[in-house]
Amino acid sequence: MTSPPGDRMEGPLPLSPERAWYVACESSALRRGPMGVTVLERPIVLFRTADGAAQALVDRCPHRNVPLSLGKMRGDQLECAYHGWRFTGDGDCQFVPGLVEQRPSPARCAVPHAVREQDGVVWVWARPDDTPDREPFRFPHLDDRRYTTLRQGVEAEASLLDVAENAMDVPHTAYLHGGLFRNANGPRNDIEVILKRWPDRVEAEYLGEPRPPGIIAKVLAPRGGTVEHVDRFLLPSIVQVEYRLGDATHWCATAALTPVTPRRTRLYAFLSFRLPLPGWLVTPVLRPLAMKVYTQDADMLREQTRNVG
Repeated sequence: MTSPPGDRMEGPLPLSPERAWYVACESSALRRGPMGVTVLERPIVLFRTADGAAQALVDRCPHRNVPLSLGKMRGDQLECAYHGWRFTGDGDCQFVPGLVEQRPSPARCAVPHAVREQDGVVWVWARPDDTPDREPFRFPHLDDRRYTTLRQGVEAEASLLDVAENAMDVPHTAYLHGGLFRNANGPRNDIEVILKRWPDRVEAEYLGEPRPPGIIAKVLAPRGGTVEHVDRFLLPSIVQVEYRLGDATHWCATAALTPVTPRRTRLYAFLSFRLPLPGWLVTPVLRPLAMKVYTQDADMLREQTRNVG
């Protein structure tokens, strides 16, 4: 449990929040036509070329600054809805209807964002017109047939920091999620916590923790016992909670957090689990329980955000 699942980050540390990868959307949400998203308060337009490749530009036409996400596709080019200027995924302006001679000009180019599509999501490099110095995070266990994975994209009215802290905050679960996961009226246990740090991440390993009470814990670990529990934060936006009970039970919840604004964050959550029971049997029970927990967290985070002004 000391070696975190998923790839380690390569290259310089992401000390600047904008020089990092964030999930822009789920792959299934991005069609051929343009789609507007916001990352770090910056508008970005996503679209696909005819061969399905995801592309991203700053959502602003260099001509009159209108959103390019209002436009439409013309072959592999994105056409602005205002004056019909057309742009490639690299931002090059290929056609200006009002010009007789279509000569290239840097002044007419849109600004591109680097894009990667993997694991069923579309990542964008937050700084426009920049070359990434690392690849995006890879979600663990997706290619392991022993695991069943639930995916969910949701949004919270809270900062990225508050959402990350909430995901790894053990004590709140007994009160906010009492009966679902842990219980404030249950027996108290002395647990040792080992804190480990790497240049790009931190993790807390909990030793001697019995299986928590509550419906979700019973679904994920029906036989009880002592669990191995590790929480992780990977710079700048990945949170991970992992539980293991013997060789038969293992589940790992990973969320990629995308800062929309200082007070709003999108979460792209992957819950991968391996149980003694078939995954198809557990999923119809587990999914609504997990969404109930998220709703309780989102409601509390919203109240926290509004209370601090």
